[in-house]
Amino acid sequence: MKKSLIILFISLSVIGCASVEFGEALSSEQHTQKILDLGLSHEENLVEASKLQTPHLVSVVSLQLTNARDEKIQNEIDLTESEKFADLVLISNNSSKFTGSKISESMKTGILETDFDLLNYFLEGTKDSKNIVHKLHLTVSHNSKTKREYFSAHICNQWSRCEATKEDGSSNILELIPISTNASSCDTFKCDFSETMEINLNDHFLNDSVIKGISIKLISKKKSHKIKVSKPYLMGYLKVAR
Repeated sequence: MKKSLIILFISLSVIGCASVEFGEALSSEQHTQKILDLGLSHEENLVEASKLQTPHLVSVVSLQLTNARDEKIQNEIDLTESEKFADLVLISNNSSKFTGSKISESMKTGILETDFDLLNYFLEGTKDSKNIVHKLHLTVSHNSKTKREYFSAHICNQWSRCEATKEDGSSNILELIPISTNASSCDTFKCDFSETMEINLNDHFLNDSVIKGISIKLISKKKSHKIKVSKPYLMGYLKVAR
């Protein structure tokens, strides 16, 4: 009986020690952060990672350290670019109106060299004593048989999904307001169309989006497009439009 109690006590002690070690074990993210907190160079960080207990943990932490290095470099690039965009923001109406620089992009729409649309956009904000309201001004130029008639815009997430509703059931639809449609250089089959619209964006949404930029799906009766307002552009605009 006494021998059995001793064996039981030893077993419980071993289990208890194992539980303490398991409870105090660090995740790969925690290992990564501990190494980053040392303030070393990336090469020195990898040397520290190589000292970890298992090859798998070394591999995972090394990858996380490399991703952290790349993210830091990209953030520095984005900050430099954002300063350029901030300098281009036009302030008017006694500092109550902010107009970002105009961005022009071509969007491939087919397999032929001539199958592309031209997109022009810029952000504009208007401030009163309490609030600031933002609009994304867009013009899509295309050579087509008929106008497209854009009627809706959906927010796209980081996985490029642009559904009308989010997973929590809230709306992903932005308010799109058609402004004008012009047609020129028409022949028997096609015209050069220029369709201008505005999308209302609230200040809270823009500030929440500054980490990654904004991705929006424009929806028309004929064709849809995904457009991207870059992180540096948004950072630069919001630095001034406050």
